[in-house]
Amino acid sequence: MSFKIAIIGAGSVGFTKKLFTDILCVPEFRDVEFALTDLSEHNLEMIKAILDRIVEANGLPTKVTATTDRRQALTGARYIISCVRVGGLEAYADDIRIPLKYGIDQCVGDTICAGGILYGQRNIPVILDFCKDIREVAEPGAKFLNYANPMAMNTWAAIEYGKVDTVGLCHGVQHGAEQIAEVLGAKSLSELDYVCSGINHQTWFIDLRLNGRKIGKDELVAAFEAHPVYSQQEKLRIDVLKRFGVYSTESNGHLSEYLPWYRKRPEEITRWIDMSDWIHGETGGYLRHSTETRNWFETEFPQFLESAAKPIDPAKRSNEHASHILEALETNRVYRGHFNVKNNGVIANLPSDAIIESPGFVDRFGINMVSGVTLPEACAATCIASINVQRMSVHAAISGDIDLLKLAVLHDPLVGAVATPEEVWQMVDEMVVAQARWLPQYADAVPAAKERLSKSKVQTRDWAGAARRNVRSIEELRAEKAALKQAV
Repeated sequence: MSFKIAIIGAGSVGFTKKLFTDILCVPEFRDVEFALTDLSEHNLEMIKAILDRIVEANGLPTKVTATTDRRQALTGARYIISCVRVGGLEAYADDIRIPLKYGIDQCVGDTICAGGILYGQRNIPVILDFCKDIREVAEPGAKFLNYANPMAMNTWAAIEYGKVDTVGLCHGVQHGAEQIAEVLGAKSLSELDYVCSGINHQTWFIDLRLNGRKIGKDELVAAFEAHPVYSQQEKLRIDVLKRFGVYSTESNGHLSEYLPWYRKRPEEITRWIDMSDWIHGETGGYLRHSTETRNWFETEFPQFLESAAKPIDPAKRSNEHASHILEALETNRVYRGHFNVKNNGVIANLPSDAIIESPGFVDRFGINMVSGVTLPEACAATCIASINVQRMSVHAAISGDIDLLKLAVLHDPLVGAVATPEEVWQMVDEMVVAQARWLPQYADAVPAAKERLSKSKVQTRDWAGAARRNVRSIEELRAEKAALKQAV
């Protein structure tokens, strides 16, 4: 069968290569056309060279094109996959550094909290541009697969305002399940059956069965506390498990910034996090990681190209949802996964307009969600707090209403636990001014925000955060990695 897949943000070299090889693991997809598009012509040249080498090495008729003209790439596409980061690392640095001046200590800052909300403001106008192009030039009924964060806000905007058939995709559920299987001593992930439901990055394992045997809270707590690594890396996550009765999909660092209890006082933060890796709670950890590794694809391009000459191994197909969804839709081989869609009553105790992440089955009739899910009350309460923030954030991004944006940030659980209203108002003004080039909807609000900042009397602090590693230079990291490779 032949159809066209467009990948927006294809210059994310490693992730695009993974999606590409996953899709080509499906025998029926040999004749598919991949249209790559990105703002960076240089990155497009590199990823196209890698994908062309894969096609050549495997003797496939697959067609790969690359263009900076997004509309050209989307023309005639049946599936559109997005993995963009609007504003890049420059804007992302503001998402972390400016809130820190007001005492708001984030590990990742890409979902909610001050950073995630501003990230959504940058993304949503661009998402709506994608949707306009999809409606106008893609194949009728084209499906938009969004991998970009903030997942819920982007998906909400695409469905509600972009009017495009959209599903949001994330791998947090799979990673959480792998942890649970490991601590319970499963020989393989296939022994674990689970129901995971909630909202993106706040999904909860509400039913766990190992080889058909139901796993309760006490057994799971004991298994995590006995694990030599996770007992240290996931201290906060285990504490939430003890109190809520169910395990969260999200990493220690991510989960800590969605809740108002663990990162609100500097002296408390170090008690709950682990510094063995950024994802366990380091202040600005993902910004540091992204900054230090942003050029690895440049130095490792020869290795990428060399590995591309190897045969595709279907046994190494990843658990990213995209290829499995396309396979189910096109071949009618049923796939079960966890998808971000509009609730519409799927989760009984969450709002109908919310974007939820919950189990569903895919076949040629589409994505069919399992309805009638009810979350434990504490999980629902936590999710609803975030949903209310997401809703206001989306509406602010659409309308360009800076006052509504400030109210959204004020109602964020962690922001509200740390900052006063006066601090929030000034912080949002500062972030909007700093990121004005990526926030066209706030153009009329920027002059007044600058004026307010010039007269503001709210004091900020010079604070690096409660837990932060020293950022080493790219050159130091390259030298260290080269030495390790030589030693091996």
